[in-house]
Amino acid sequence: MIDQKFDLMMPRLRIAFKPWTFFILLSASWHYAAGQSTIDHWETIVFNDDVWSYRLGNSAPPSNWMQPQFNDNTWLSDTGGFGYGDGDDNTIIPATNSICLRIRFNIQDSSKIKMALLSADYDDGFIAYLNGTEIARANFGSAGAGLAYNASTPTYREANLYQGNQPESYPIYPQAFKQVIKENENVLAIQVNNYGINSSDLSSNFFLSLAIKDNSSDYHPTPSWFKAPLIGTHLPLISINTASQEIVDEPKITANMKLVNNGPGNTNYVYQPGTDYDGFIGIEIRGASSQTFDKKNYGFETRDAAGNNNNVALLGMPRENDWVLHGPYSDKSLLRNAITFEIARSAMDYASRTRFCELVINDEYKGVYLLMEKIKRDDNRVDIANLKSSDVSGDELTGGYILQIDRDDPDISGDGWRSSYGTFPFYAYHDPNDDQLVTAQKTYIRNWITDFEQAMNRSNYATTYENYIDINSFVDYFLINEMAKHVDAFKLSFYMYKRKDSNGGKLHLGPIWDINLSYGNFDFGCNPNPFGWIYGCTSDAFWFDRIMGIPAVQDRIYCRWQELKQQSFDTTTIYAKIDSLVAELGPAVDRNFNEYDILGTYVWPNNYVGNTYADEIDYLKTWLALRLSWMDNNMLGNPSVNCATLTNSSLEISESTLKIYPNPFEDELFLSLAKEANQDADLFIYNPQGKLIRTIKPSTEKRIDLSSLASGMYLYIYRDGQRVLQSGKLLKR
Repeated sequence: MIDQKFDLMMPRLRIAFKPWTFFILLSASWHYAAGQSTIDHWETIVFNDDVWSYRLGNSAPPSNWMQPQFNDNTWLSDTGGFGYGDGDDNTIIPATNSICLRIRFNIQDSSKIKMALLSADYDDGFIAYLNGTEIARANFGSAGAGLAYNASTPTYREANLYQGNQPESYPIYPQAFKQVIKENENVLAIQVNNYGINSSDLSSNFFLSLAIKDNSSDYHPTPSWFKAPLIGTHLPLISINTASQEIVDEPKITANMKLVNNGPGNTNYVYQPGTDYDGFIGIEIRGASSQTFDKKNYGFETRDAAGNNNNVALLGMPRENDWVLHGPYSDKSLLRNAITFEIARSAMDYASRTRFCELVINDEYKGVYLLMEKIKRDDNRVDIANLKSSDVSGDELTGGYILQIDRDDPDISGDGWRSSYGTFPFYAYHDPNDDQLVTAQKTYIRNWITDFEQAMNRSNYATTYENYIDINSFVDYFLINEMAKHVDAFKLSFYMYKRKDSNGGKLHLGPIWDINLSYGNFDFGCNPNPFGWIYGCTSDAFWFDRIMGIPAVQDRIYCRWQELKQQSFDTTTIYAKIDSLVAELGPAVDRNFNEYDILGTYVWPNNYVGNTYADEIDYLKTWLALRLSWMDNNMLGNPSVNCATLTNSSLEISESTLKIYPNPFEDELFLSLAKEANQDADLFIYNPQGKLIRTIKPSTEKRIDLSSLASGMYLYIYRDGQRVLQSGKLLKR
């Protein structure tokens, strides 16, 4: 590859010729998408080291200095870029607060040109005009507003090219390009301002490139570092504009986002208005180890103009305001989260809905992303009670809570408490979070978890665990994480939620989250091969290991496996899902890996490094087939167990032999309790808001008068102390 320093500093021979082999090497764009077939190639018409006219900012320039008719004959002229202090300057100038630049160039035939791209490498801010119309600015205040010749830029910014990095890209899309370009002579004018007169450096290296529709060669090959912008894609397209603000890991910055989705078979163009959304967001970088990657993960919330939450439906997903943009990086299949969440949605109560898209931030292509629902309480997400700050007593206090076991790091996990049993786990308040919970609620859920841990630390834990844990969710959560052999399973991003007592009151495991270090894609901690259980290697919660050792739980796992392996966990079914997702990604895969040139290269924590994308998919499929086969041959539990009497939908234990009839009922309910049932248990009836309205002893009360109740739905729970034996709904006509 041609050295970038050479590209930056040395003048080029300006001869229009067709050295096709050389030209294709330098100018071929790896970002062409469906709908970009009208672009044959890119050429550069203005280089940083062309001869530019320039004026130092010793006084205010004429107000029309950027207009094409302005006479710049009295200005100085020399080879660009102009500046000092960094060794990236072809013409050294005295220390100054600003410089104005102008260059004339000729367009041979504008009908051959689709659009243009300004590549800008500067220190510290600039405004660019094409034929007097502003086309780009950075670190230079609001669009349309000028900056005085002696004003300092708002912040300091270092140039990129001399450090071996890319210049910034500012596309001039087709509609705007047609409005500003002229046949024959055109003028590019740029004002560069410094952070201050005492700044140690200033840089001004600018390039203008053209998207050519045919195979003509009227201009010049692009620089070796050149990358064409994404214009259109068959995938949904998310474009975010931060107004030159940097996206950081807290706090969220305000930006604009549009989501263009013209439907199957249609191209989504970056210059089109949003279809699903076009408005404000708050956005931040998220993640822990992934923050070291070039490709970042983002969390964002949709907002209105006043900064309030704005619930919207994105790509067919239910209305909400909290979303995640997951950028697969070390997972070079790009699929591990997507495929696992799809499997989980068919097996569990809830897993985040996802859609693939391509992401552009400030006109820079960022690659393939997975738009995901953030885990939170919502009727269409984790469907538990909405805990309000006023819910500080009674049944209202008992749910719902979403907790997370993760690192003891408030910047990553949020605030919470460390378990009293061993070094781990650390329980973090997730939703409501620490700031939203009041003291009574924090005390309640912490005490409830402590009671649970104490019960699991007693010798009779095998007969009491179901008082606290929803065993069906436990089994499904275990099987999905084990299928993926997720190296962070049961210790990081480990979510669980507690329902109100009137709705069972138990702790449910899930939803699943962050499964990219799985399916053999890790080289630390545990063995990445497709054999062996991983829970013993990863689990930090002592109670999880104890529950896993209970024979009755293992029998439930065995029976649930027999069911799922014919459905969600069937190898052929999963292969078909993988093939479908690969087909959906299509040419976006090439665009992604041309932006992030990591195929064939180790990225932490790869256990396998494929030379091609096809290699990565083959590895994923082969690993998965071996994993499912091993699990089938080594499944926990007793193969002779009668699964017909021990199904995933069978919540009640043998003591829950309480019959309640008729249902629906008119004015009376009748109770029938088997002789072997628990004679000390009580029946509690609640209204839909969770308020207790009746307490009944089924061992002595057989006929219940409920004529005073209004028609509607009611909830019941049959409980022995904290041990839930049965729960359900009652309908009064």
